[in-house]
Amino acid sequence: MQTVCFGVRWCVFGAAFSVLGCAAMACAVEIIAHRGASEDAPENTLAAMQLAWKQQADAIELDIRLTRDGRIALLHDATTKRTAGLDKPITELAWDEVRRLDAGKWKDPKWAGERIPLLAEVLATVPEGKRAFIELKCGPEALPELERVIEASGKRPEQLVLIGFNHNTMKLARQRFPKLQVFWVVGYEKDKKTGQLPQLDDVIAAARAAGFHGLDLSEKWPVDAEAVARIRRAGMQFYVWTVDDPAVAKRFASLGLDGITTNRPAPIREALGPLARRPAANAKSSEGR
Repeated sequence: MQTVCFGVRWCVFGAAFSVLGCAAMACAVEIIAHRGASEDAPENTLAAMQLAWKQQADAIELDIRLTRDGRIALLHDATTKRTAGLDKPITELAWDEVRRLDAGKWKDPKWAGERIPLLAEVLATVPEGKRAFIELKCGPEALPELERVIEASGKRPEQLVLIGFNHNTMKLARQRFPKLQVFWVVGYEKDKKTGQLPQLDDVIAAARAAGFHGLDLSEKWPVDAEAVARIRRAGMQFYVWTVDDPAVAKRFASLGLDGITTNRPAPIREALGPLARRPAANAKSSEGR
């Protein structure tokens, strides 16, 4: 069977993947904890991020939004209702109001008292050798404050990745943060107007035109080895979200992707075995520095 190799990261043997070939070429799947270790701890909290590091995640993924007074806090939804019990948009709340909300007890009473953190607080937990994937749930209005927070964090550019669904916002982020990697997050849903599913070639073309470094695709995409080859030929990295099933994780890993975002970093690492990136040696949280 003919071997087809792309770059130095991966190789495909037809539709099959060679573990030995991958090992020889230093391939490794990065495991990203989705909103932290969110299966076990309340999402987008310091507890979830700290638990992700304990579960040997290579990176954390987190969602950011602006408060009324321009602070960047972690929140997935537009309102604080689901995770903090207050049915109000975070854009209408000042940080002093947000920080008093309980963002833990919805998950389990044992997490009562967990708060919605600022982005700055979470970046302080990122150990050397590990990364944070920052998903912009807001628009370009957050970019100036994001720049200030990132500069103040002292994190190296290779420790931070910006991701998001909105093509225009991510394009502006790519221009404002030339030293950071920027990935475009793309779901696999029918267009409400046309009823058509997105086409990979169109997505690749739009990503290349914007100068994005990679694609972060929903696990629903019908991706095979040939699709991964097209992404690679376009000069981009390939990540997938949100994968909690070990069998699905193994299938994606067999295609030679760069990383998997999961709510379950420890079980997925165990399932991937040698295909998973080795944990950074001597990685310690930088919290308190």
